[in-house]
Amino acid sequence: MSGLRAFIAIHNTTHGPGLGGCRMWSYASEEEALTDALRLSQGMSYKHAVAGTPYGGAKAVILGNPREEKTEDLLRAFGRCVESLGGRYVTAEDVGMSVNDMVCIRDQTQYVAGLPTSMGGSGDPSPVTAYGVFCGLQAAVAFRHDRPYDPYAKLFGTTVAVQGLGNVGYALCQYLHKAGAQLIVTDINQPRVEQACREFSATATEAEAIYDTDADVFAPCALGGALSSETVPRLKASIVAGAANNQLAEPGIAAMLARREVLYAPDYVINAGGIINISCEGESYSLEQAMARTEQIGGTLTEIFHKSSDTGRSTADISDEIARR
Repeated sequence: MSGLRAFIAIHNTTHGPGLGGCRMWSYASEEEALTDALRLSQGMSYKHAVAGTPYGGAKAVILGNPREEKTEDLLRAFGRCVESLGGRYVTAEDVGMSVNDMVCIRDQTQYVAGLPTSMGGSGDPSPVTAYGVFCGLQAAVAFRHDRPYDPYAKLFGTTVAVQGLGNVGYALCQYLHKAGAQLIVTDINQPRVEQACREFSATATEAEAIYDTDADVFAPCALGGALSSETVPRLKASIVAGAANNQLAEPGIAAMLARREVLYAPDYVINAGGIINISCEGESYSLEQAMARTEQIGGTLTEIFHKSSDTGRSTADISDEIARR
C-alpha cells in the first residue's frame, strides 16, 4: 500500500482541461486539505481565465510531510488517480513537489505538465512565476508613483518585505535585489533566511514581525491566508504584491485593504507566470517567449488598478469580474 491520501478538485473546464499543480503538505486534517484544494481550484480557474490560457481550473493536494512521507509508490499511486480522470485534470508541480516528482508521476499518466525540457516540458515553473510577480510588483510601484509600467525599472529606495523563501519567493528576491530593492525576509527555514541575507544583503525578521516591518511593499510568498482582519491593520506597506495563492483569509479583506489605501495585486493575476509558462509547452517551446508573455501580467494589473481607482471598487472585485466574464 502506498499510503496515498489526496484530493483532486476540478472547478471549471469551460476553456479546457483543469490544469493545476499538486501540493504536498502536512495538513492538520482531511477537512483542511479538502478546503485548500477547493479554494485553490477556483483560484486556478480565475488565473487561467485572466491569463488567457486554454485551460480550466483544478488543483490537487496530497496529505503528508513531503520530506518524510513522499515515496515513489505514493507518487505513482497519485499518477494512477490522475490517469483515471481521463484528461479532465492535468497535474504539475506545486509546494512540496519537484520536477523529478512529475517525472515519476508521468510513469503512470500522460496528463502531466512541467516536465523537464528534455521530455518536451518547460521545466521548473518557479523562476517564471517569480518573474511574473516581479513584473506585477513593478506595475504596482509604478501605479503608486503615477508613472508608466516598466518591468526593467530600478527599485532603488523601495523596501520589500518578503514572507516565504521557497522556490518562488527566493527567485523573487533575486529579481528584486538585481533591481536595487532593499529586502526584509522571513521563512520557517532558517538556513534559507541566512542564505538570503548573505546573497541579497537582506535583513531577517521573525515570522510574526514581518507584518509590522517598515516596508513599501509586502510580498506574501508562503501559504495562503496571510491577509486577515488581524494582520491587515498591522501593515505599514502601501502595496501588497506577492506569489502566494488565496492571500485573502476571509471575505471583506479586499475592502479592508482598499479602505486603508493599500494597493492589492490580486494573487491569481500576479502569480500566473507558471501557468503561462506551461501553456507555452510543446515542440516550439521557448523560455524567451514565455517570459515575454509573462511580462504582460504587469499590463493586466495596471488596467485593474486604473479601473479600481476610477470606480472605487476593490482590485479583487475588478479581477473577479474579469475572470467570471
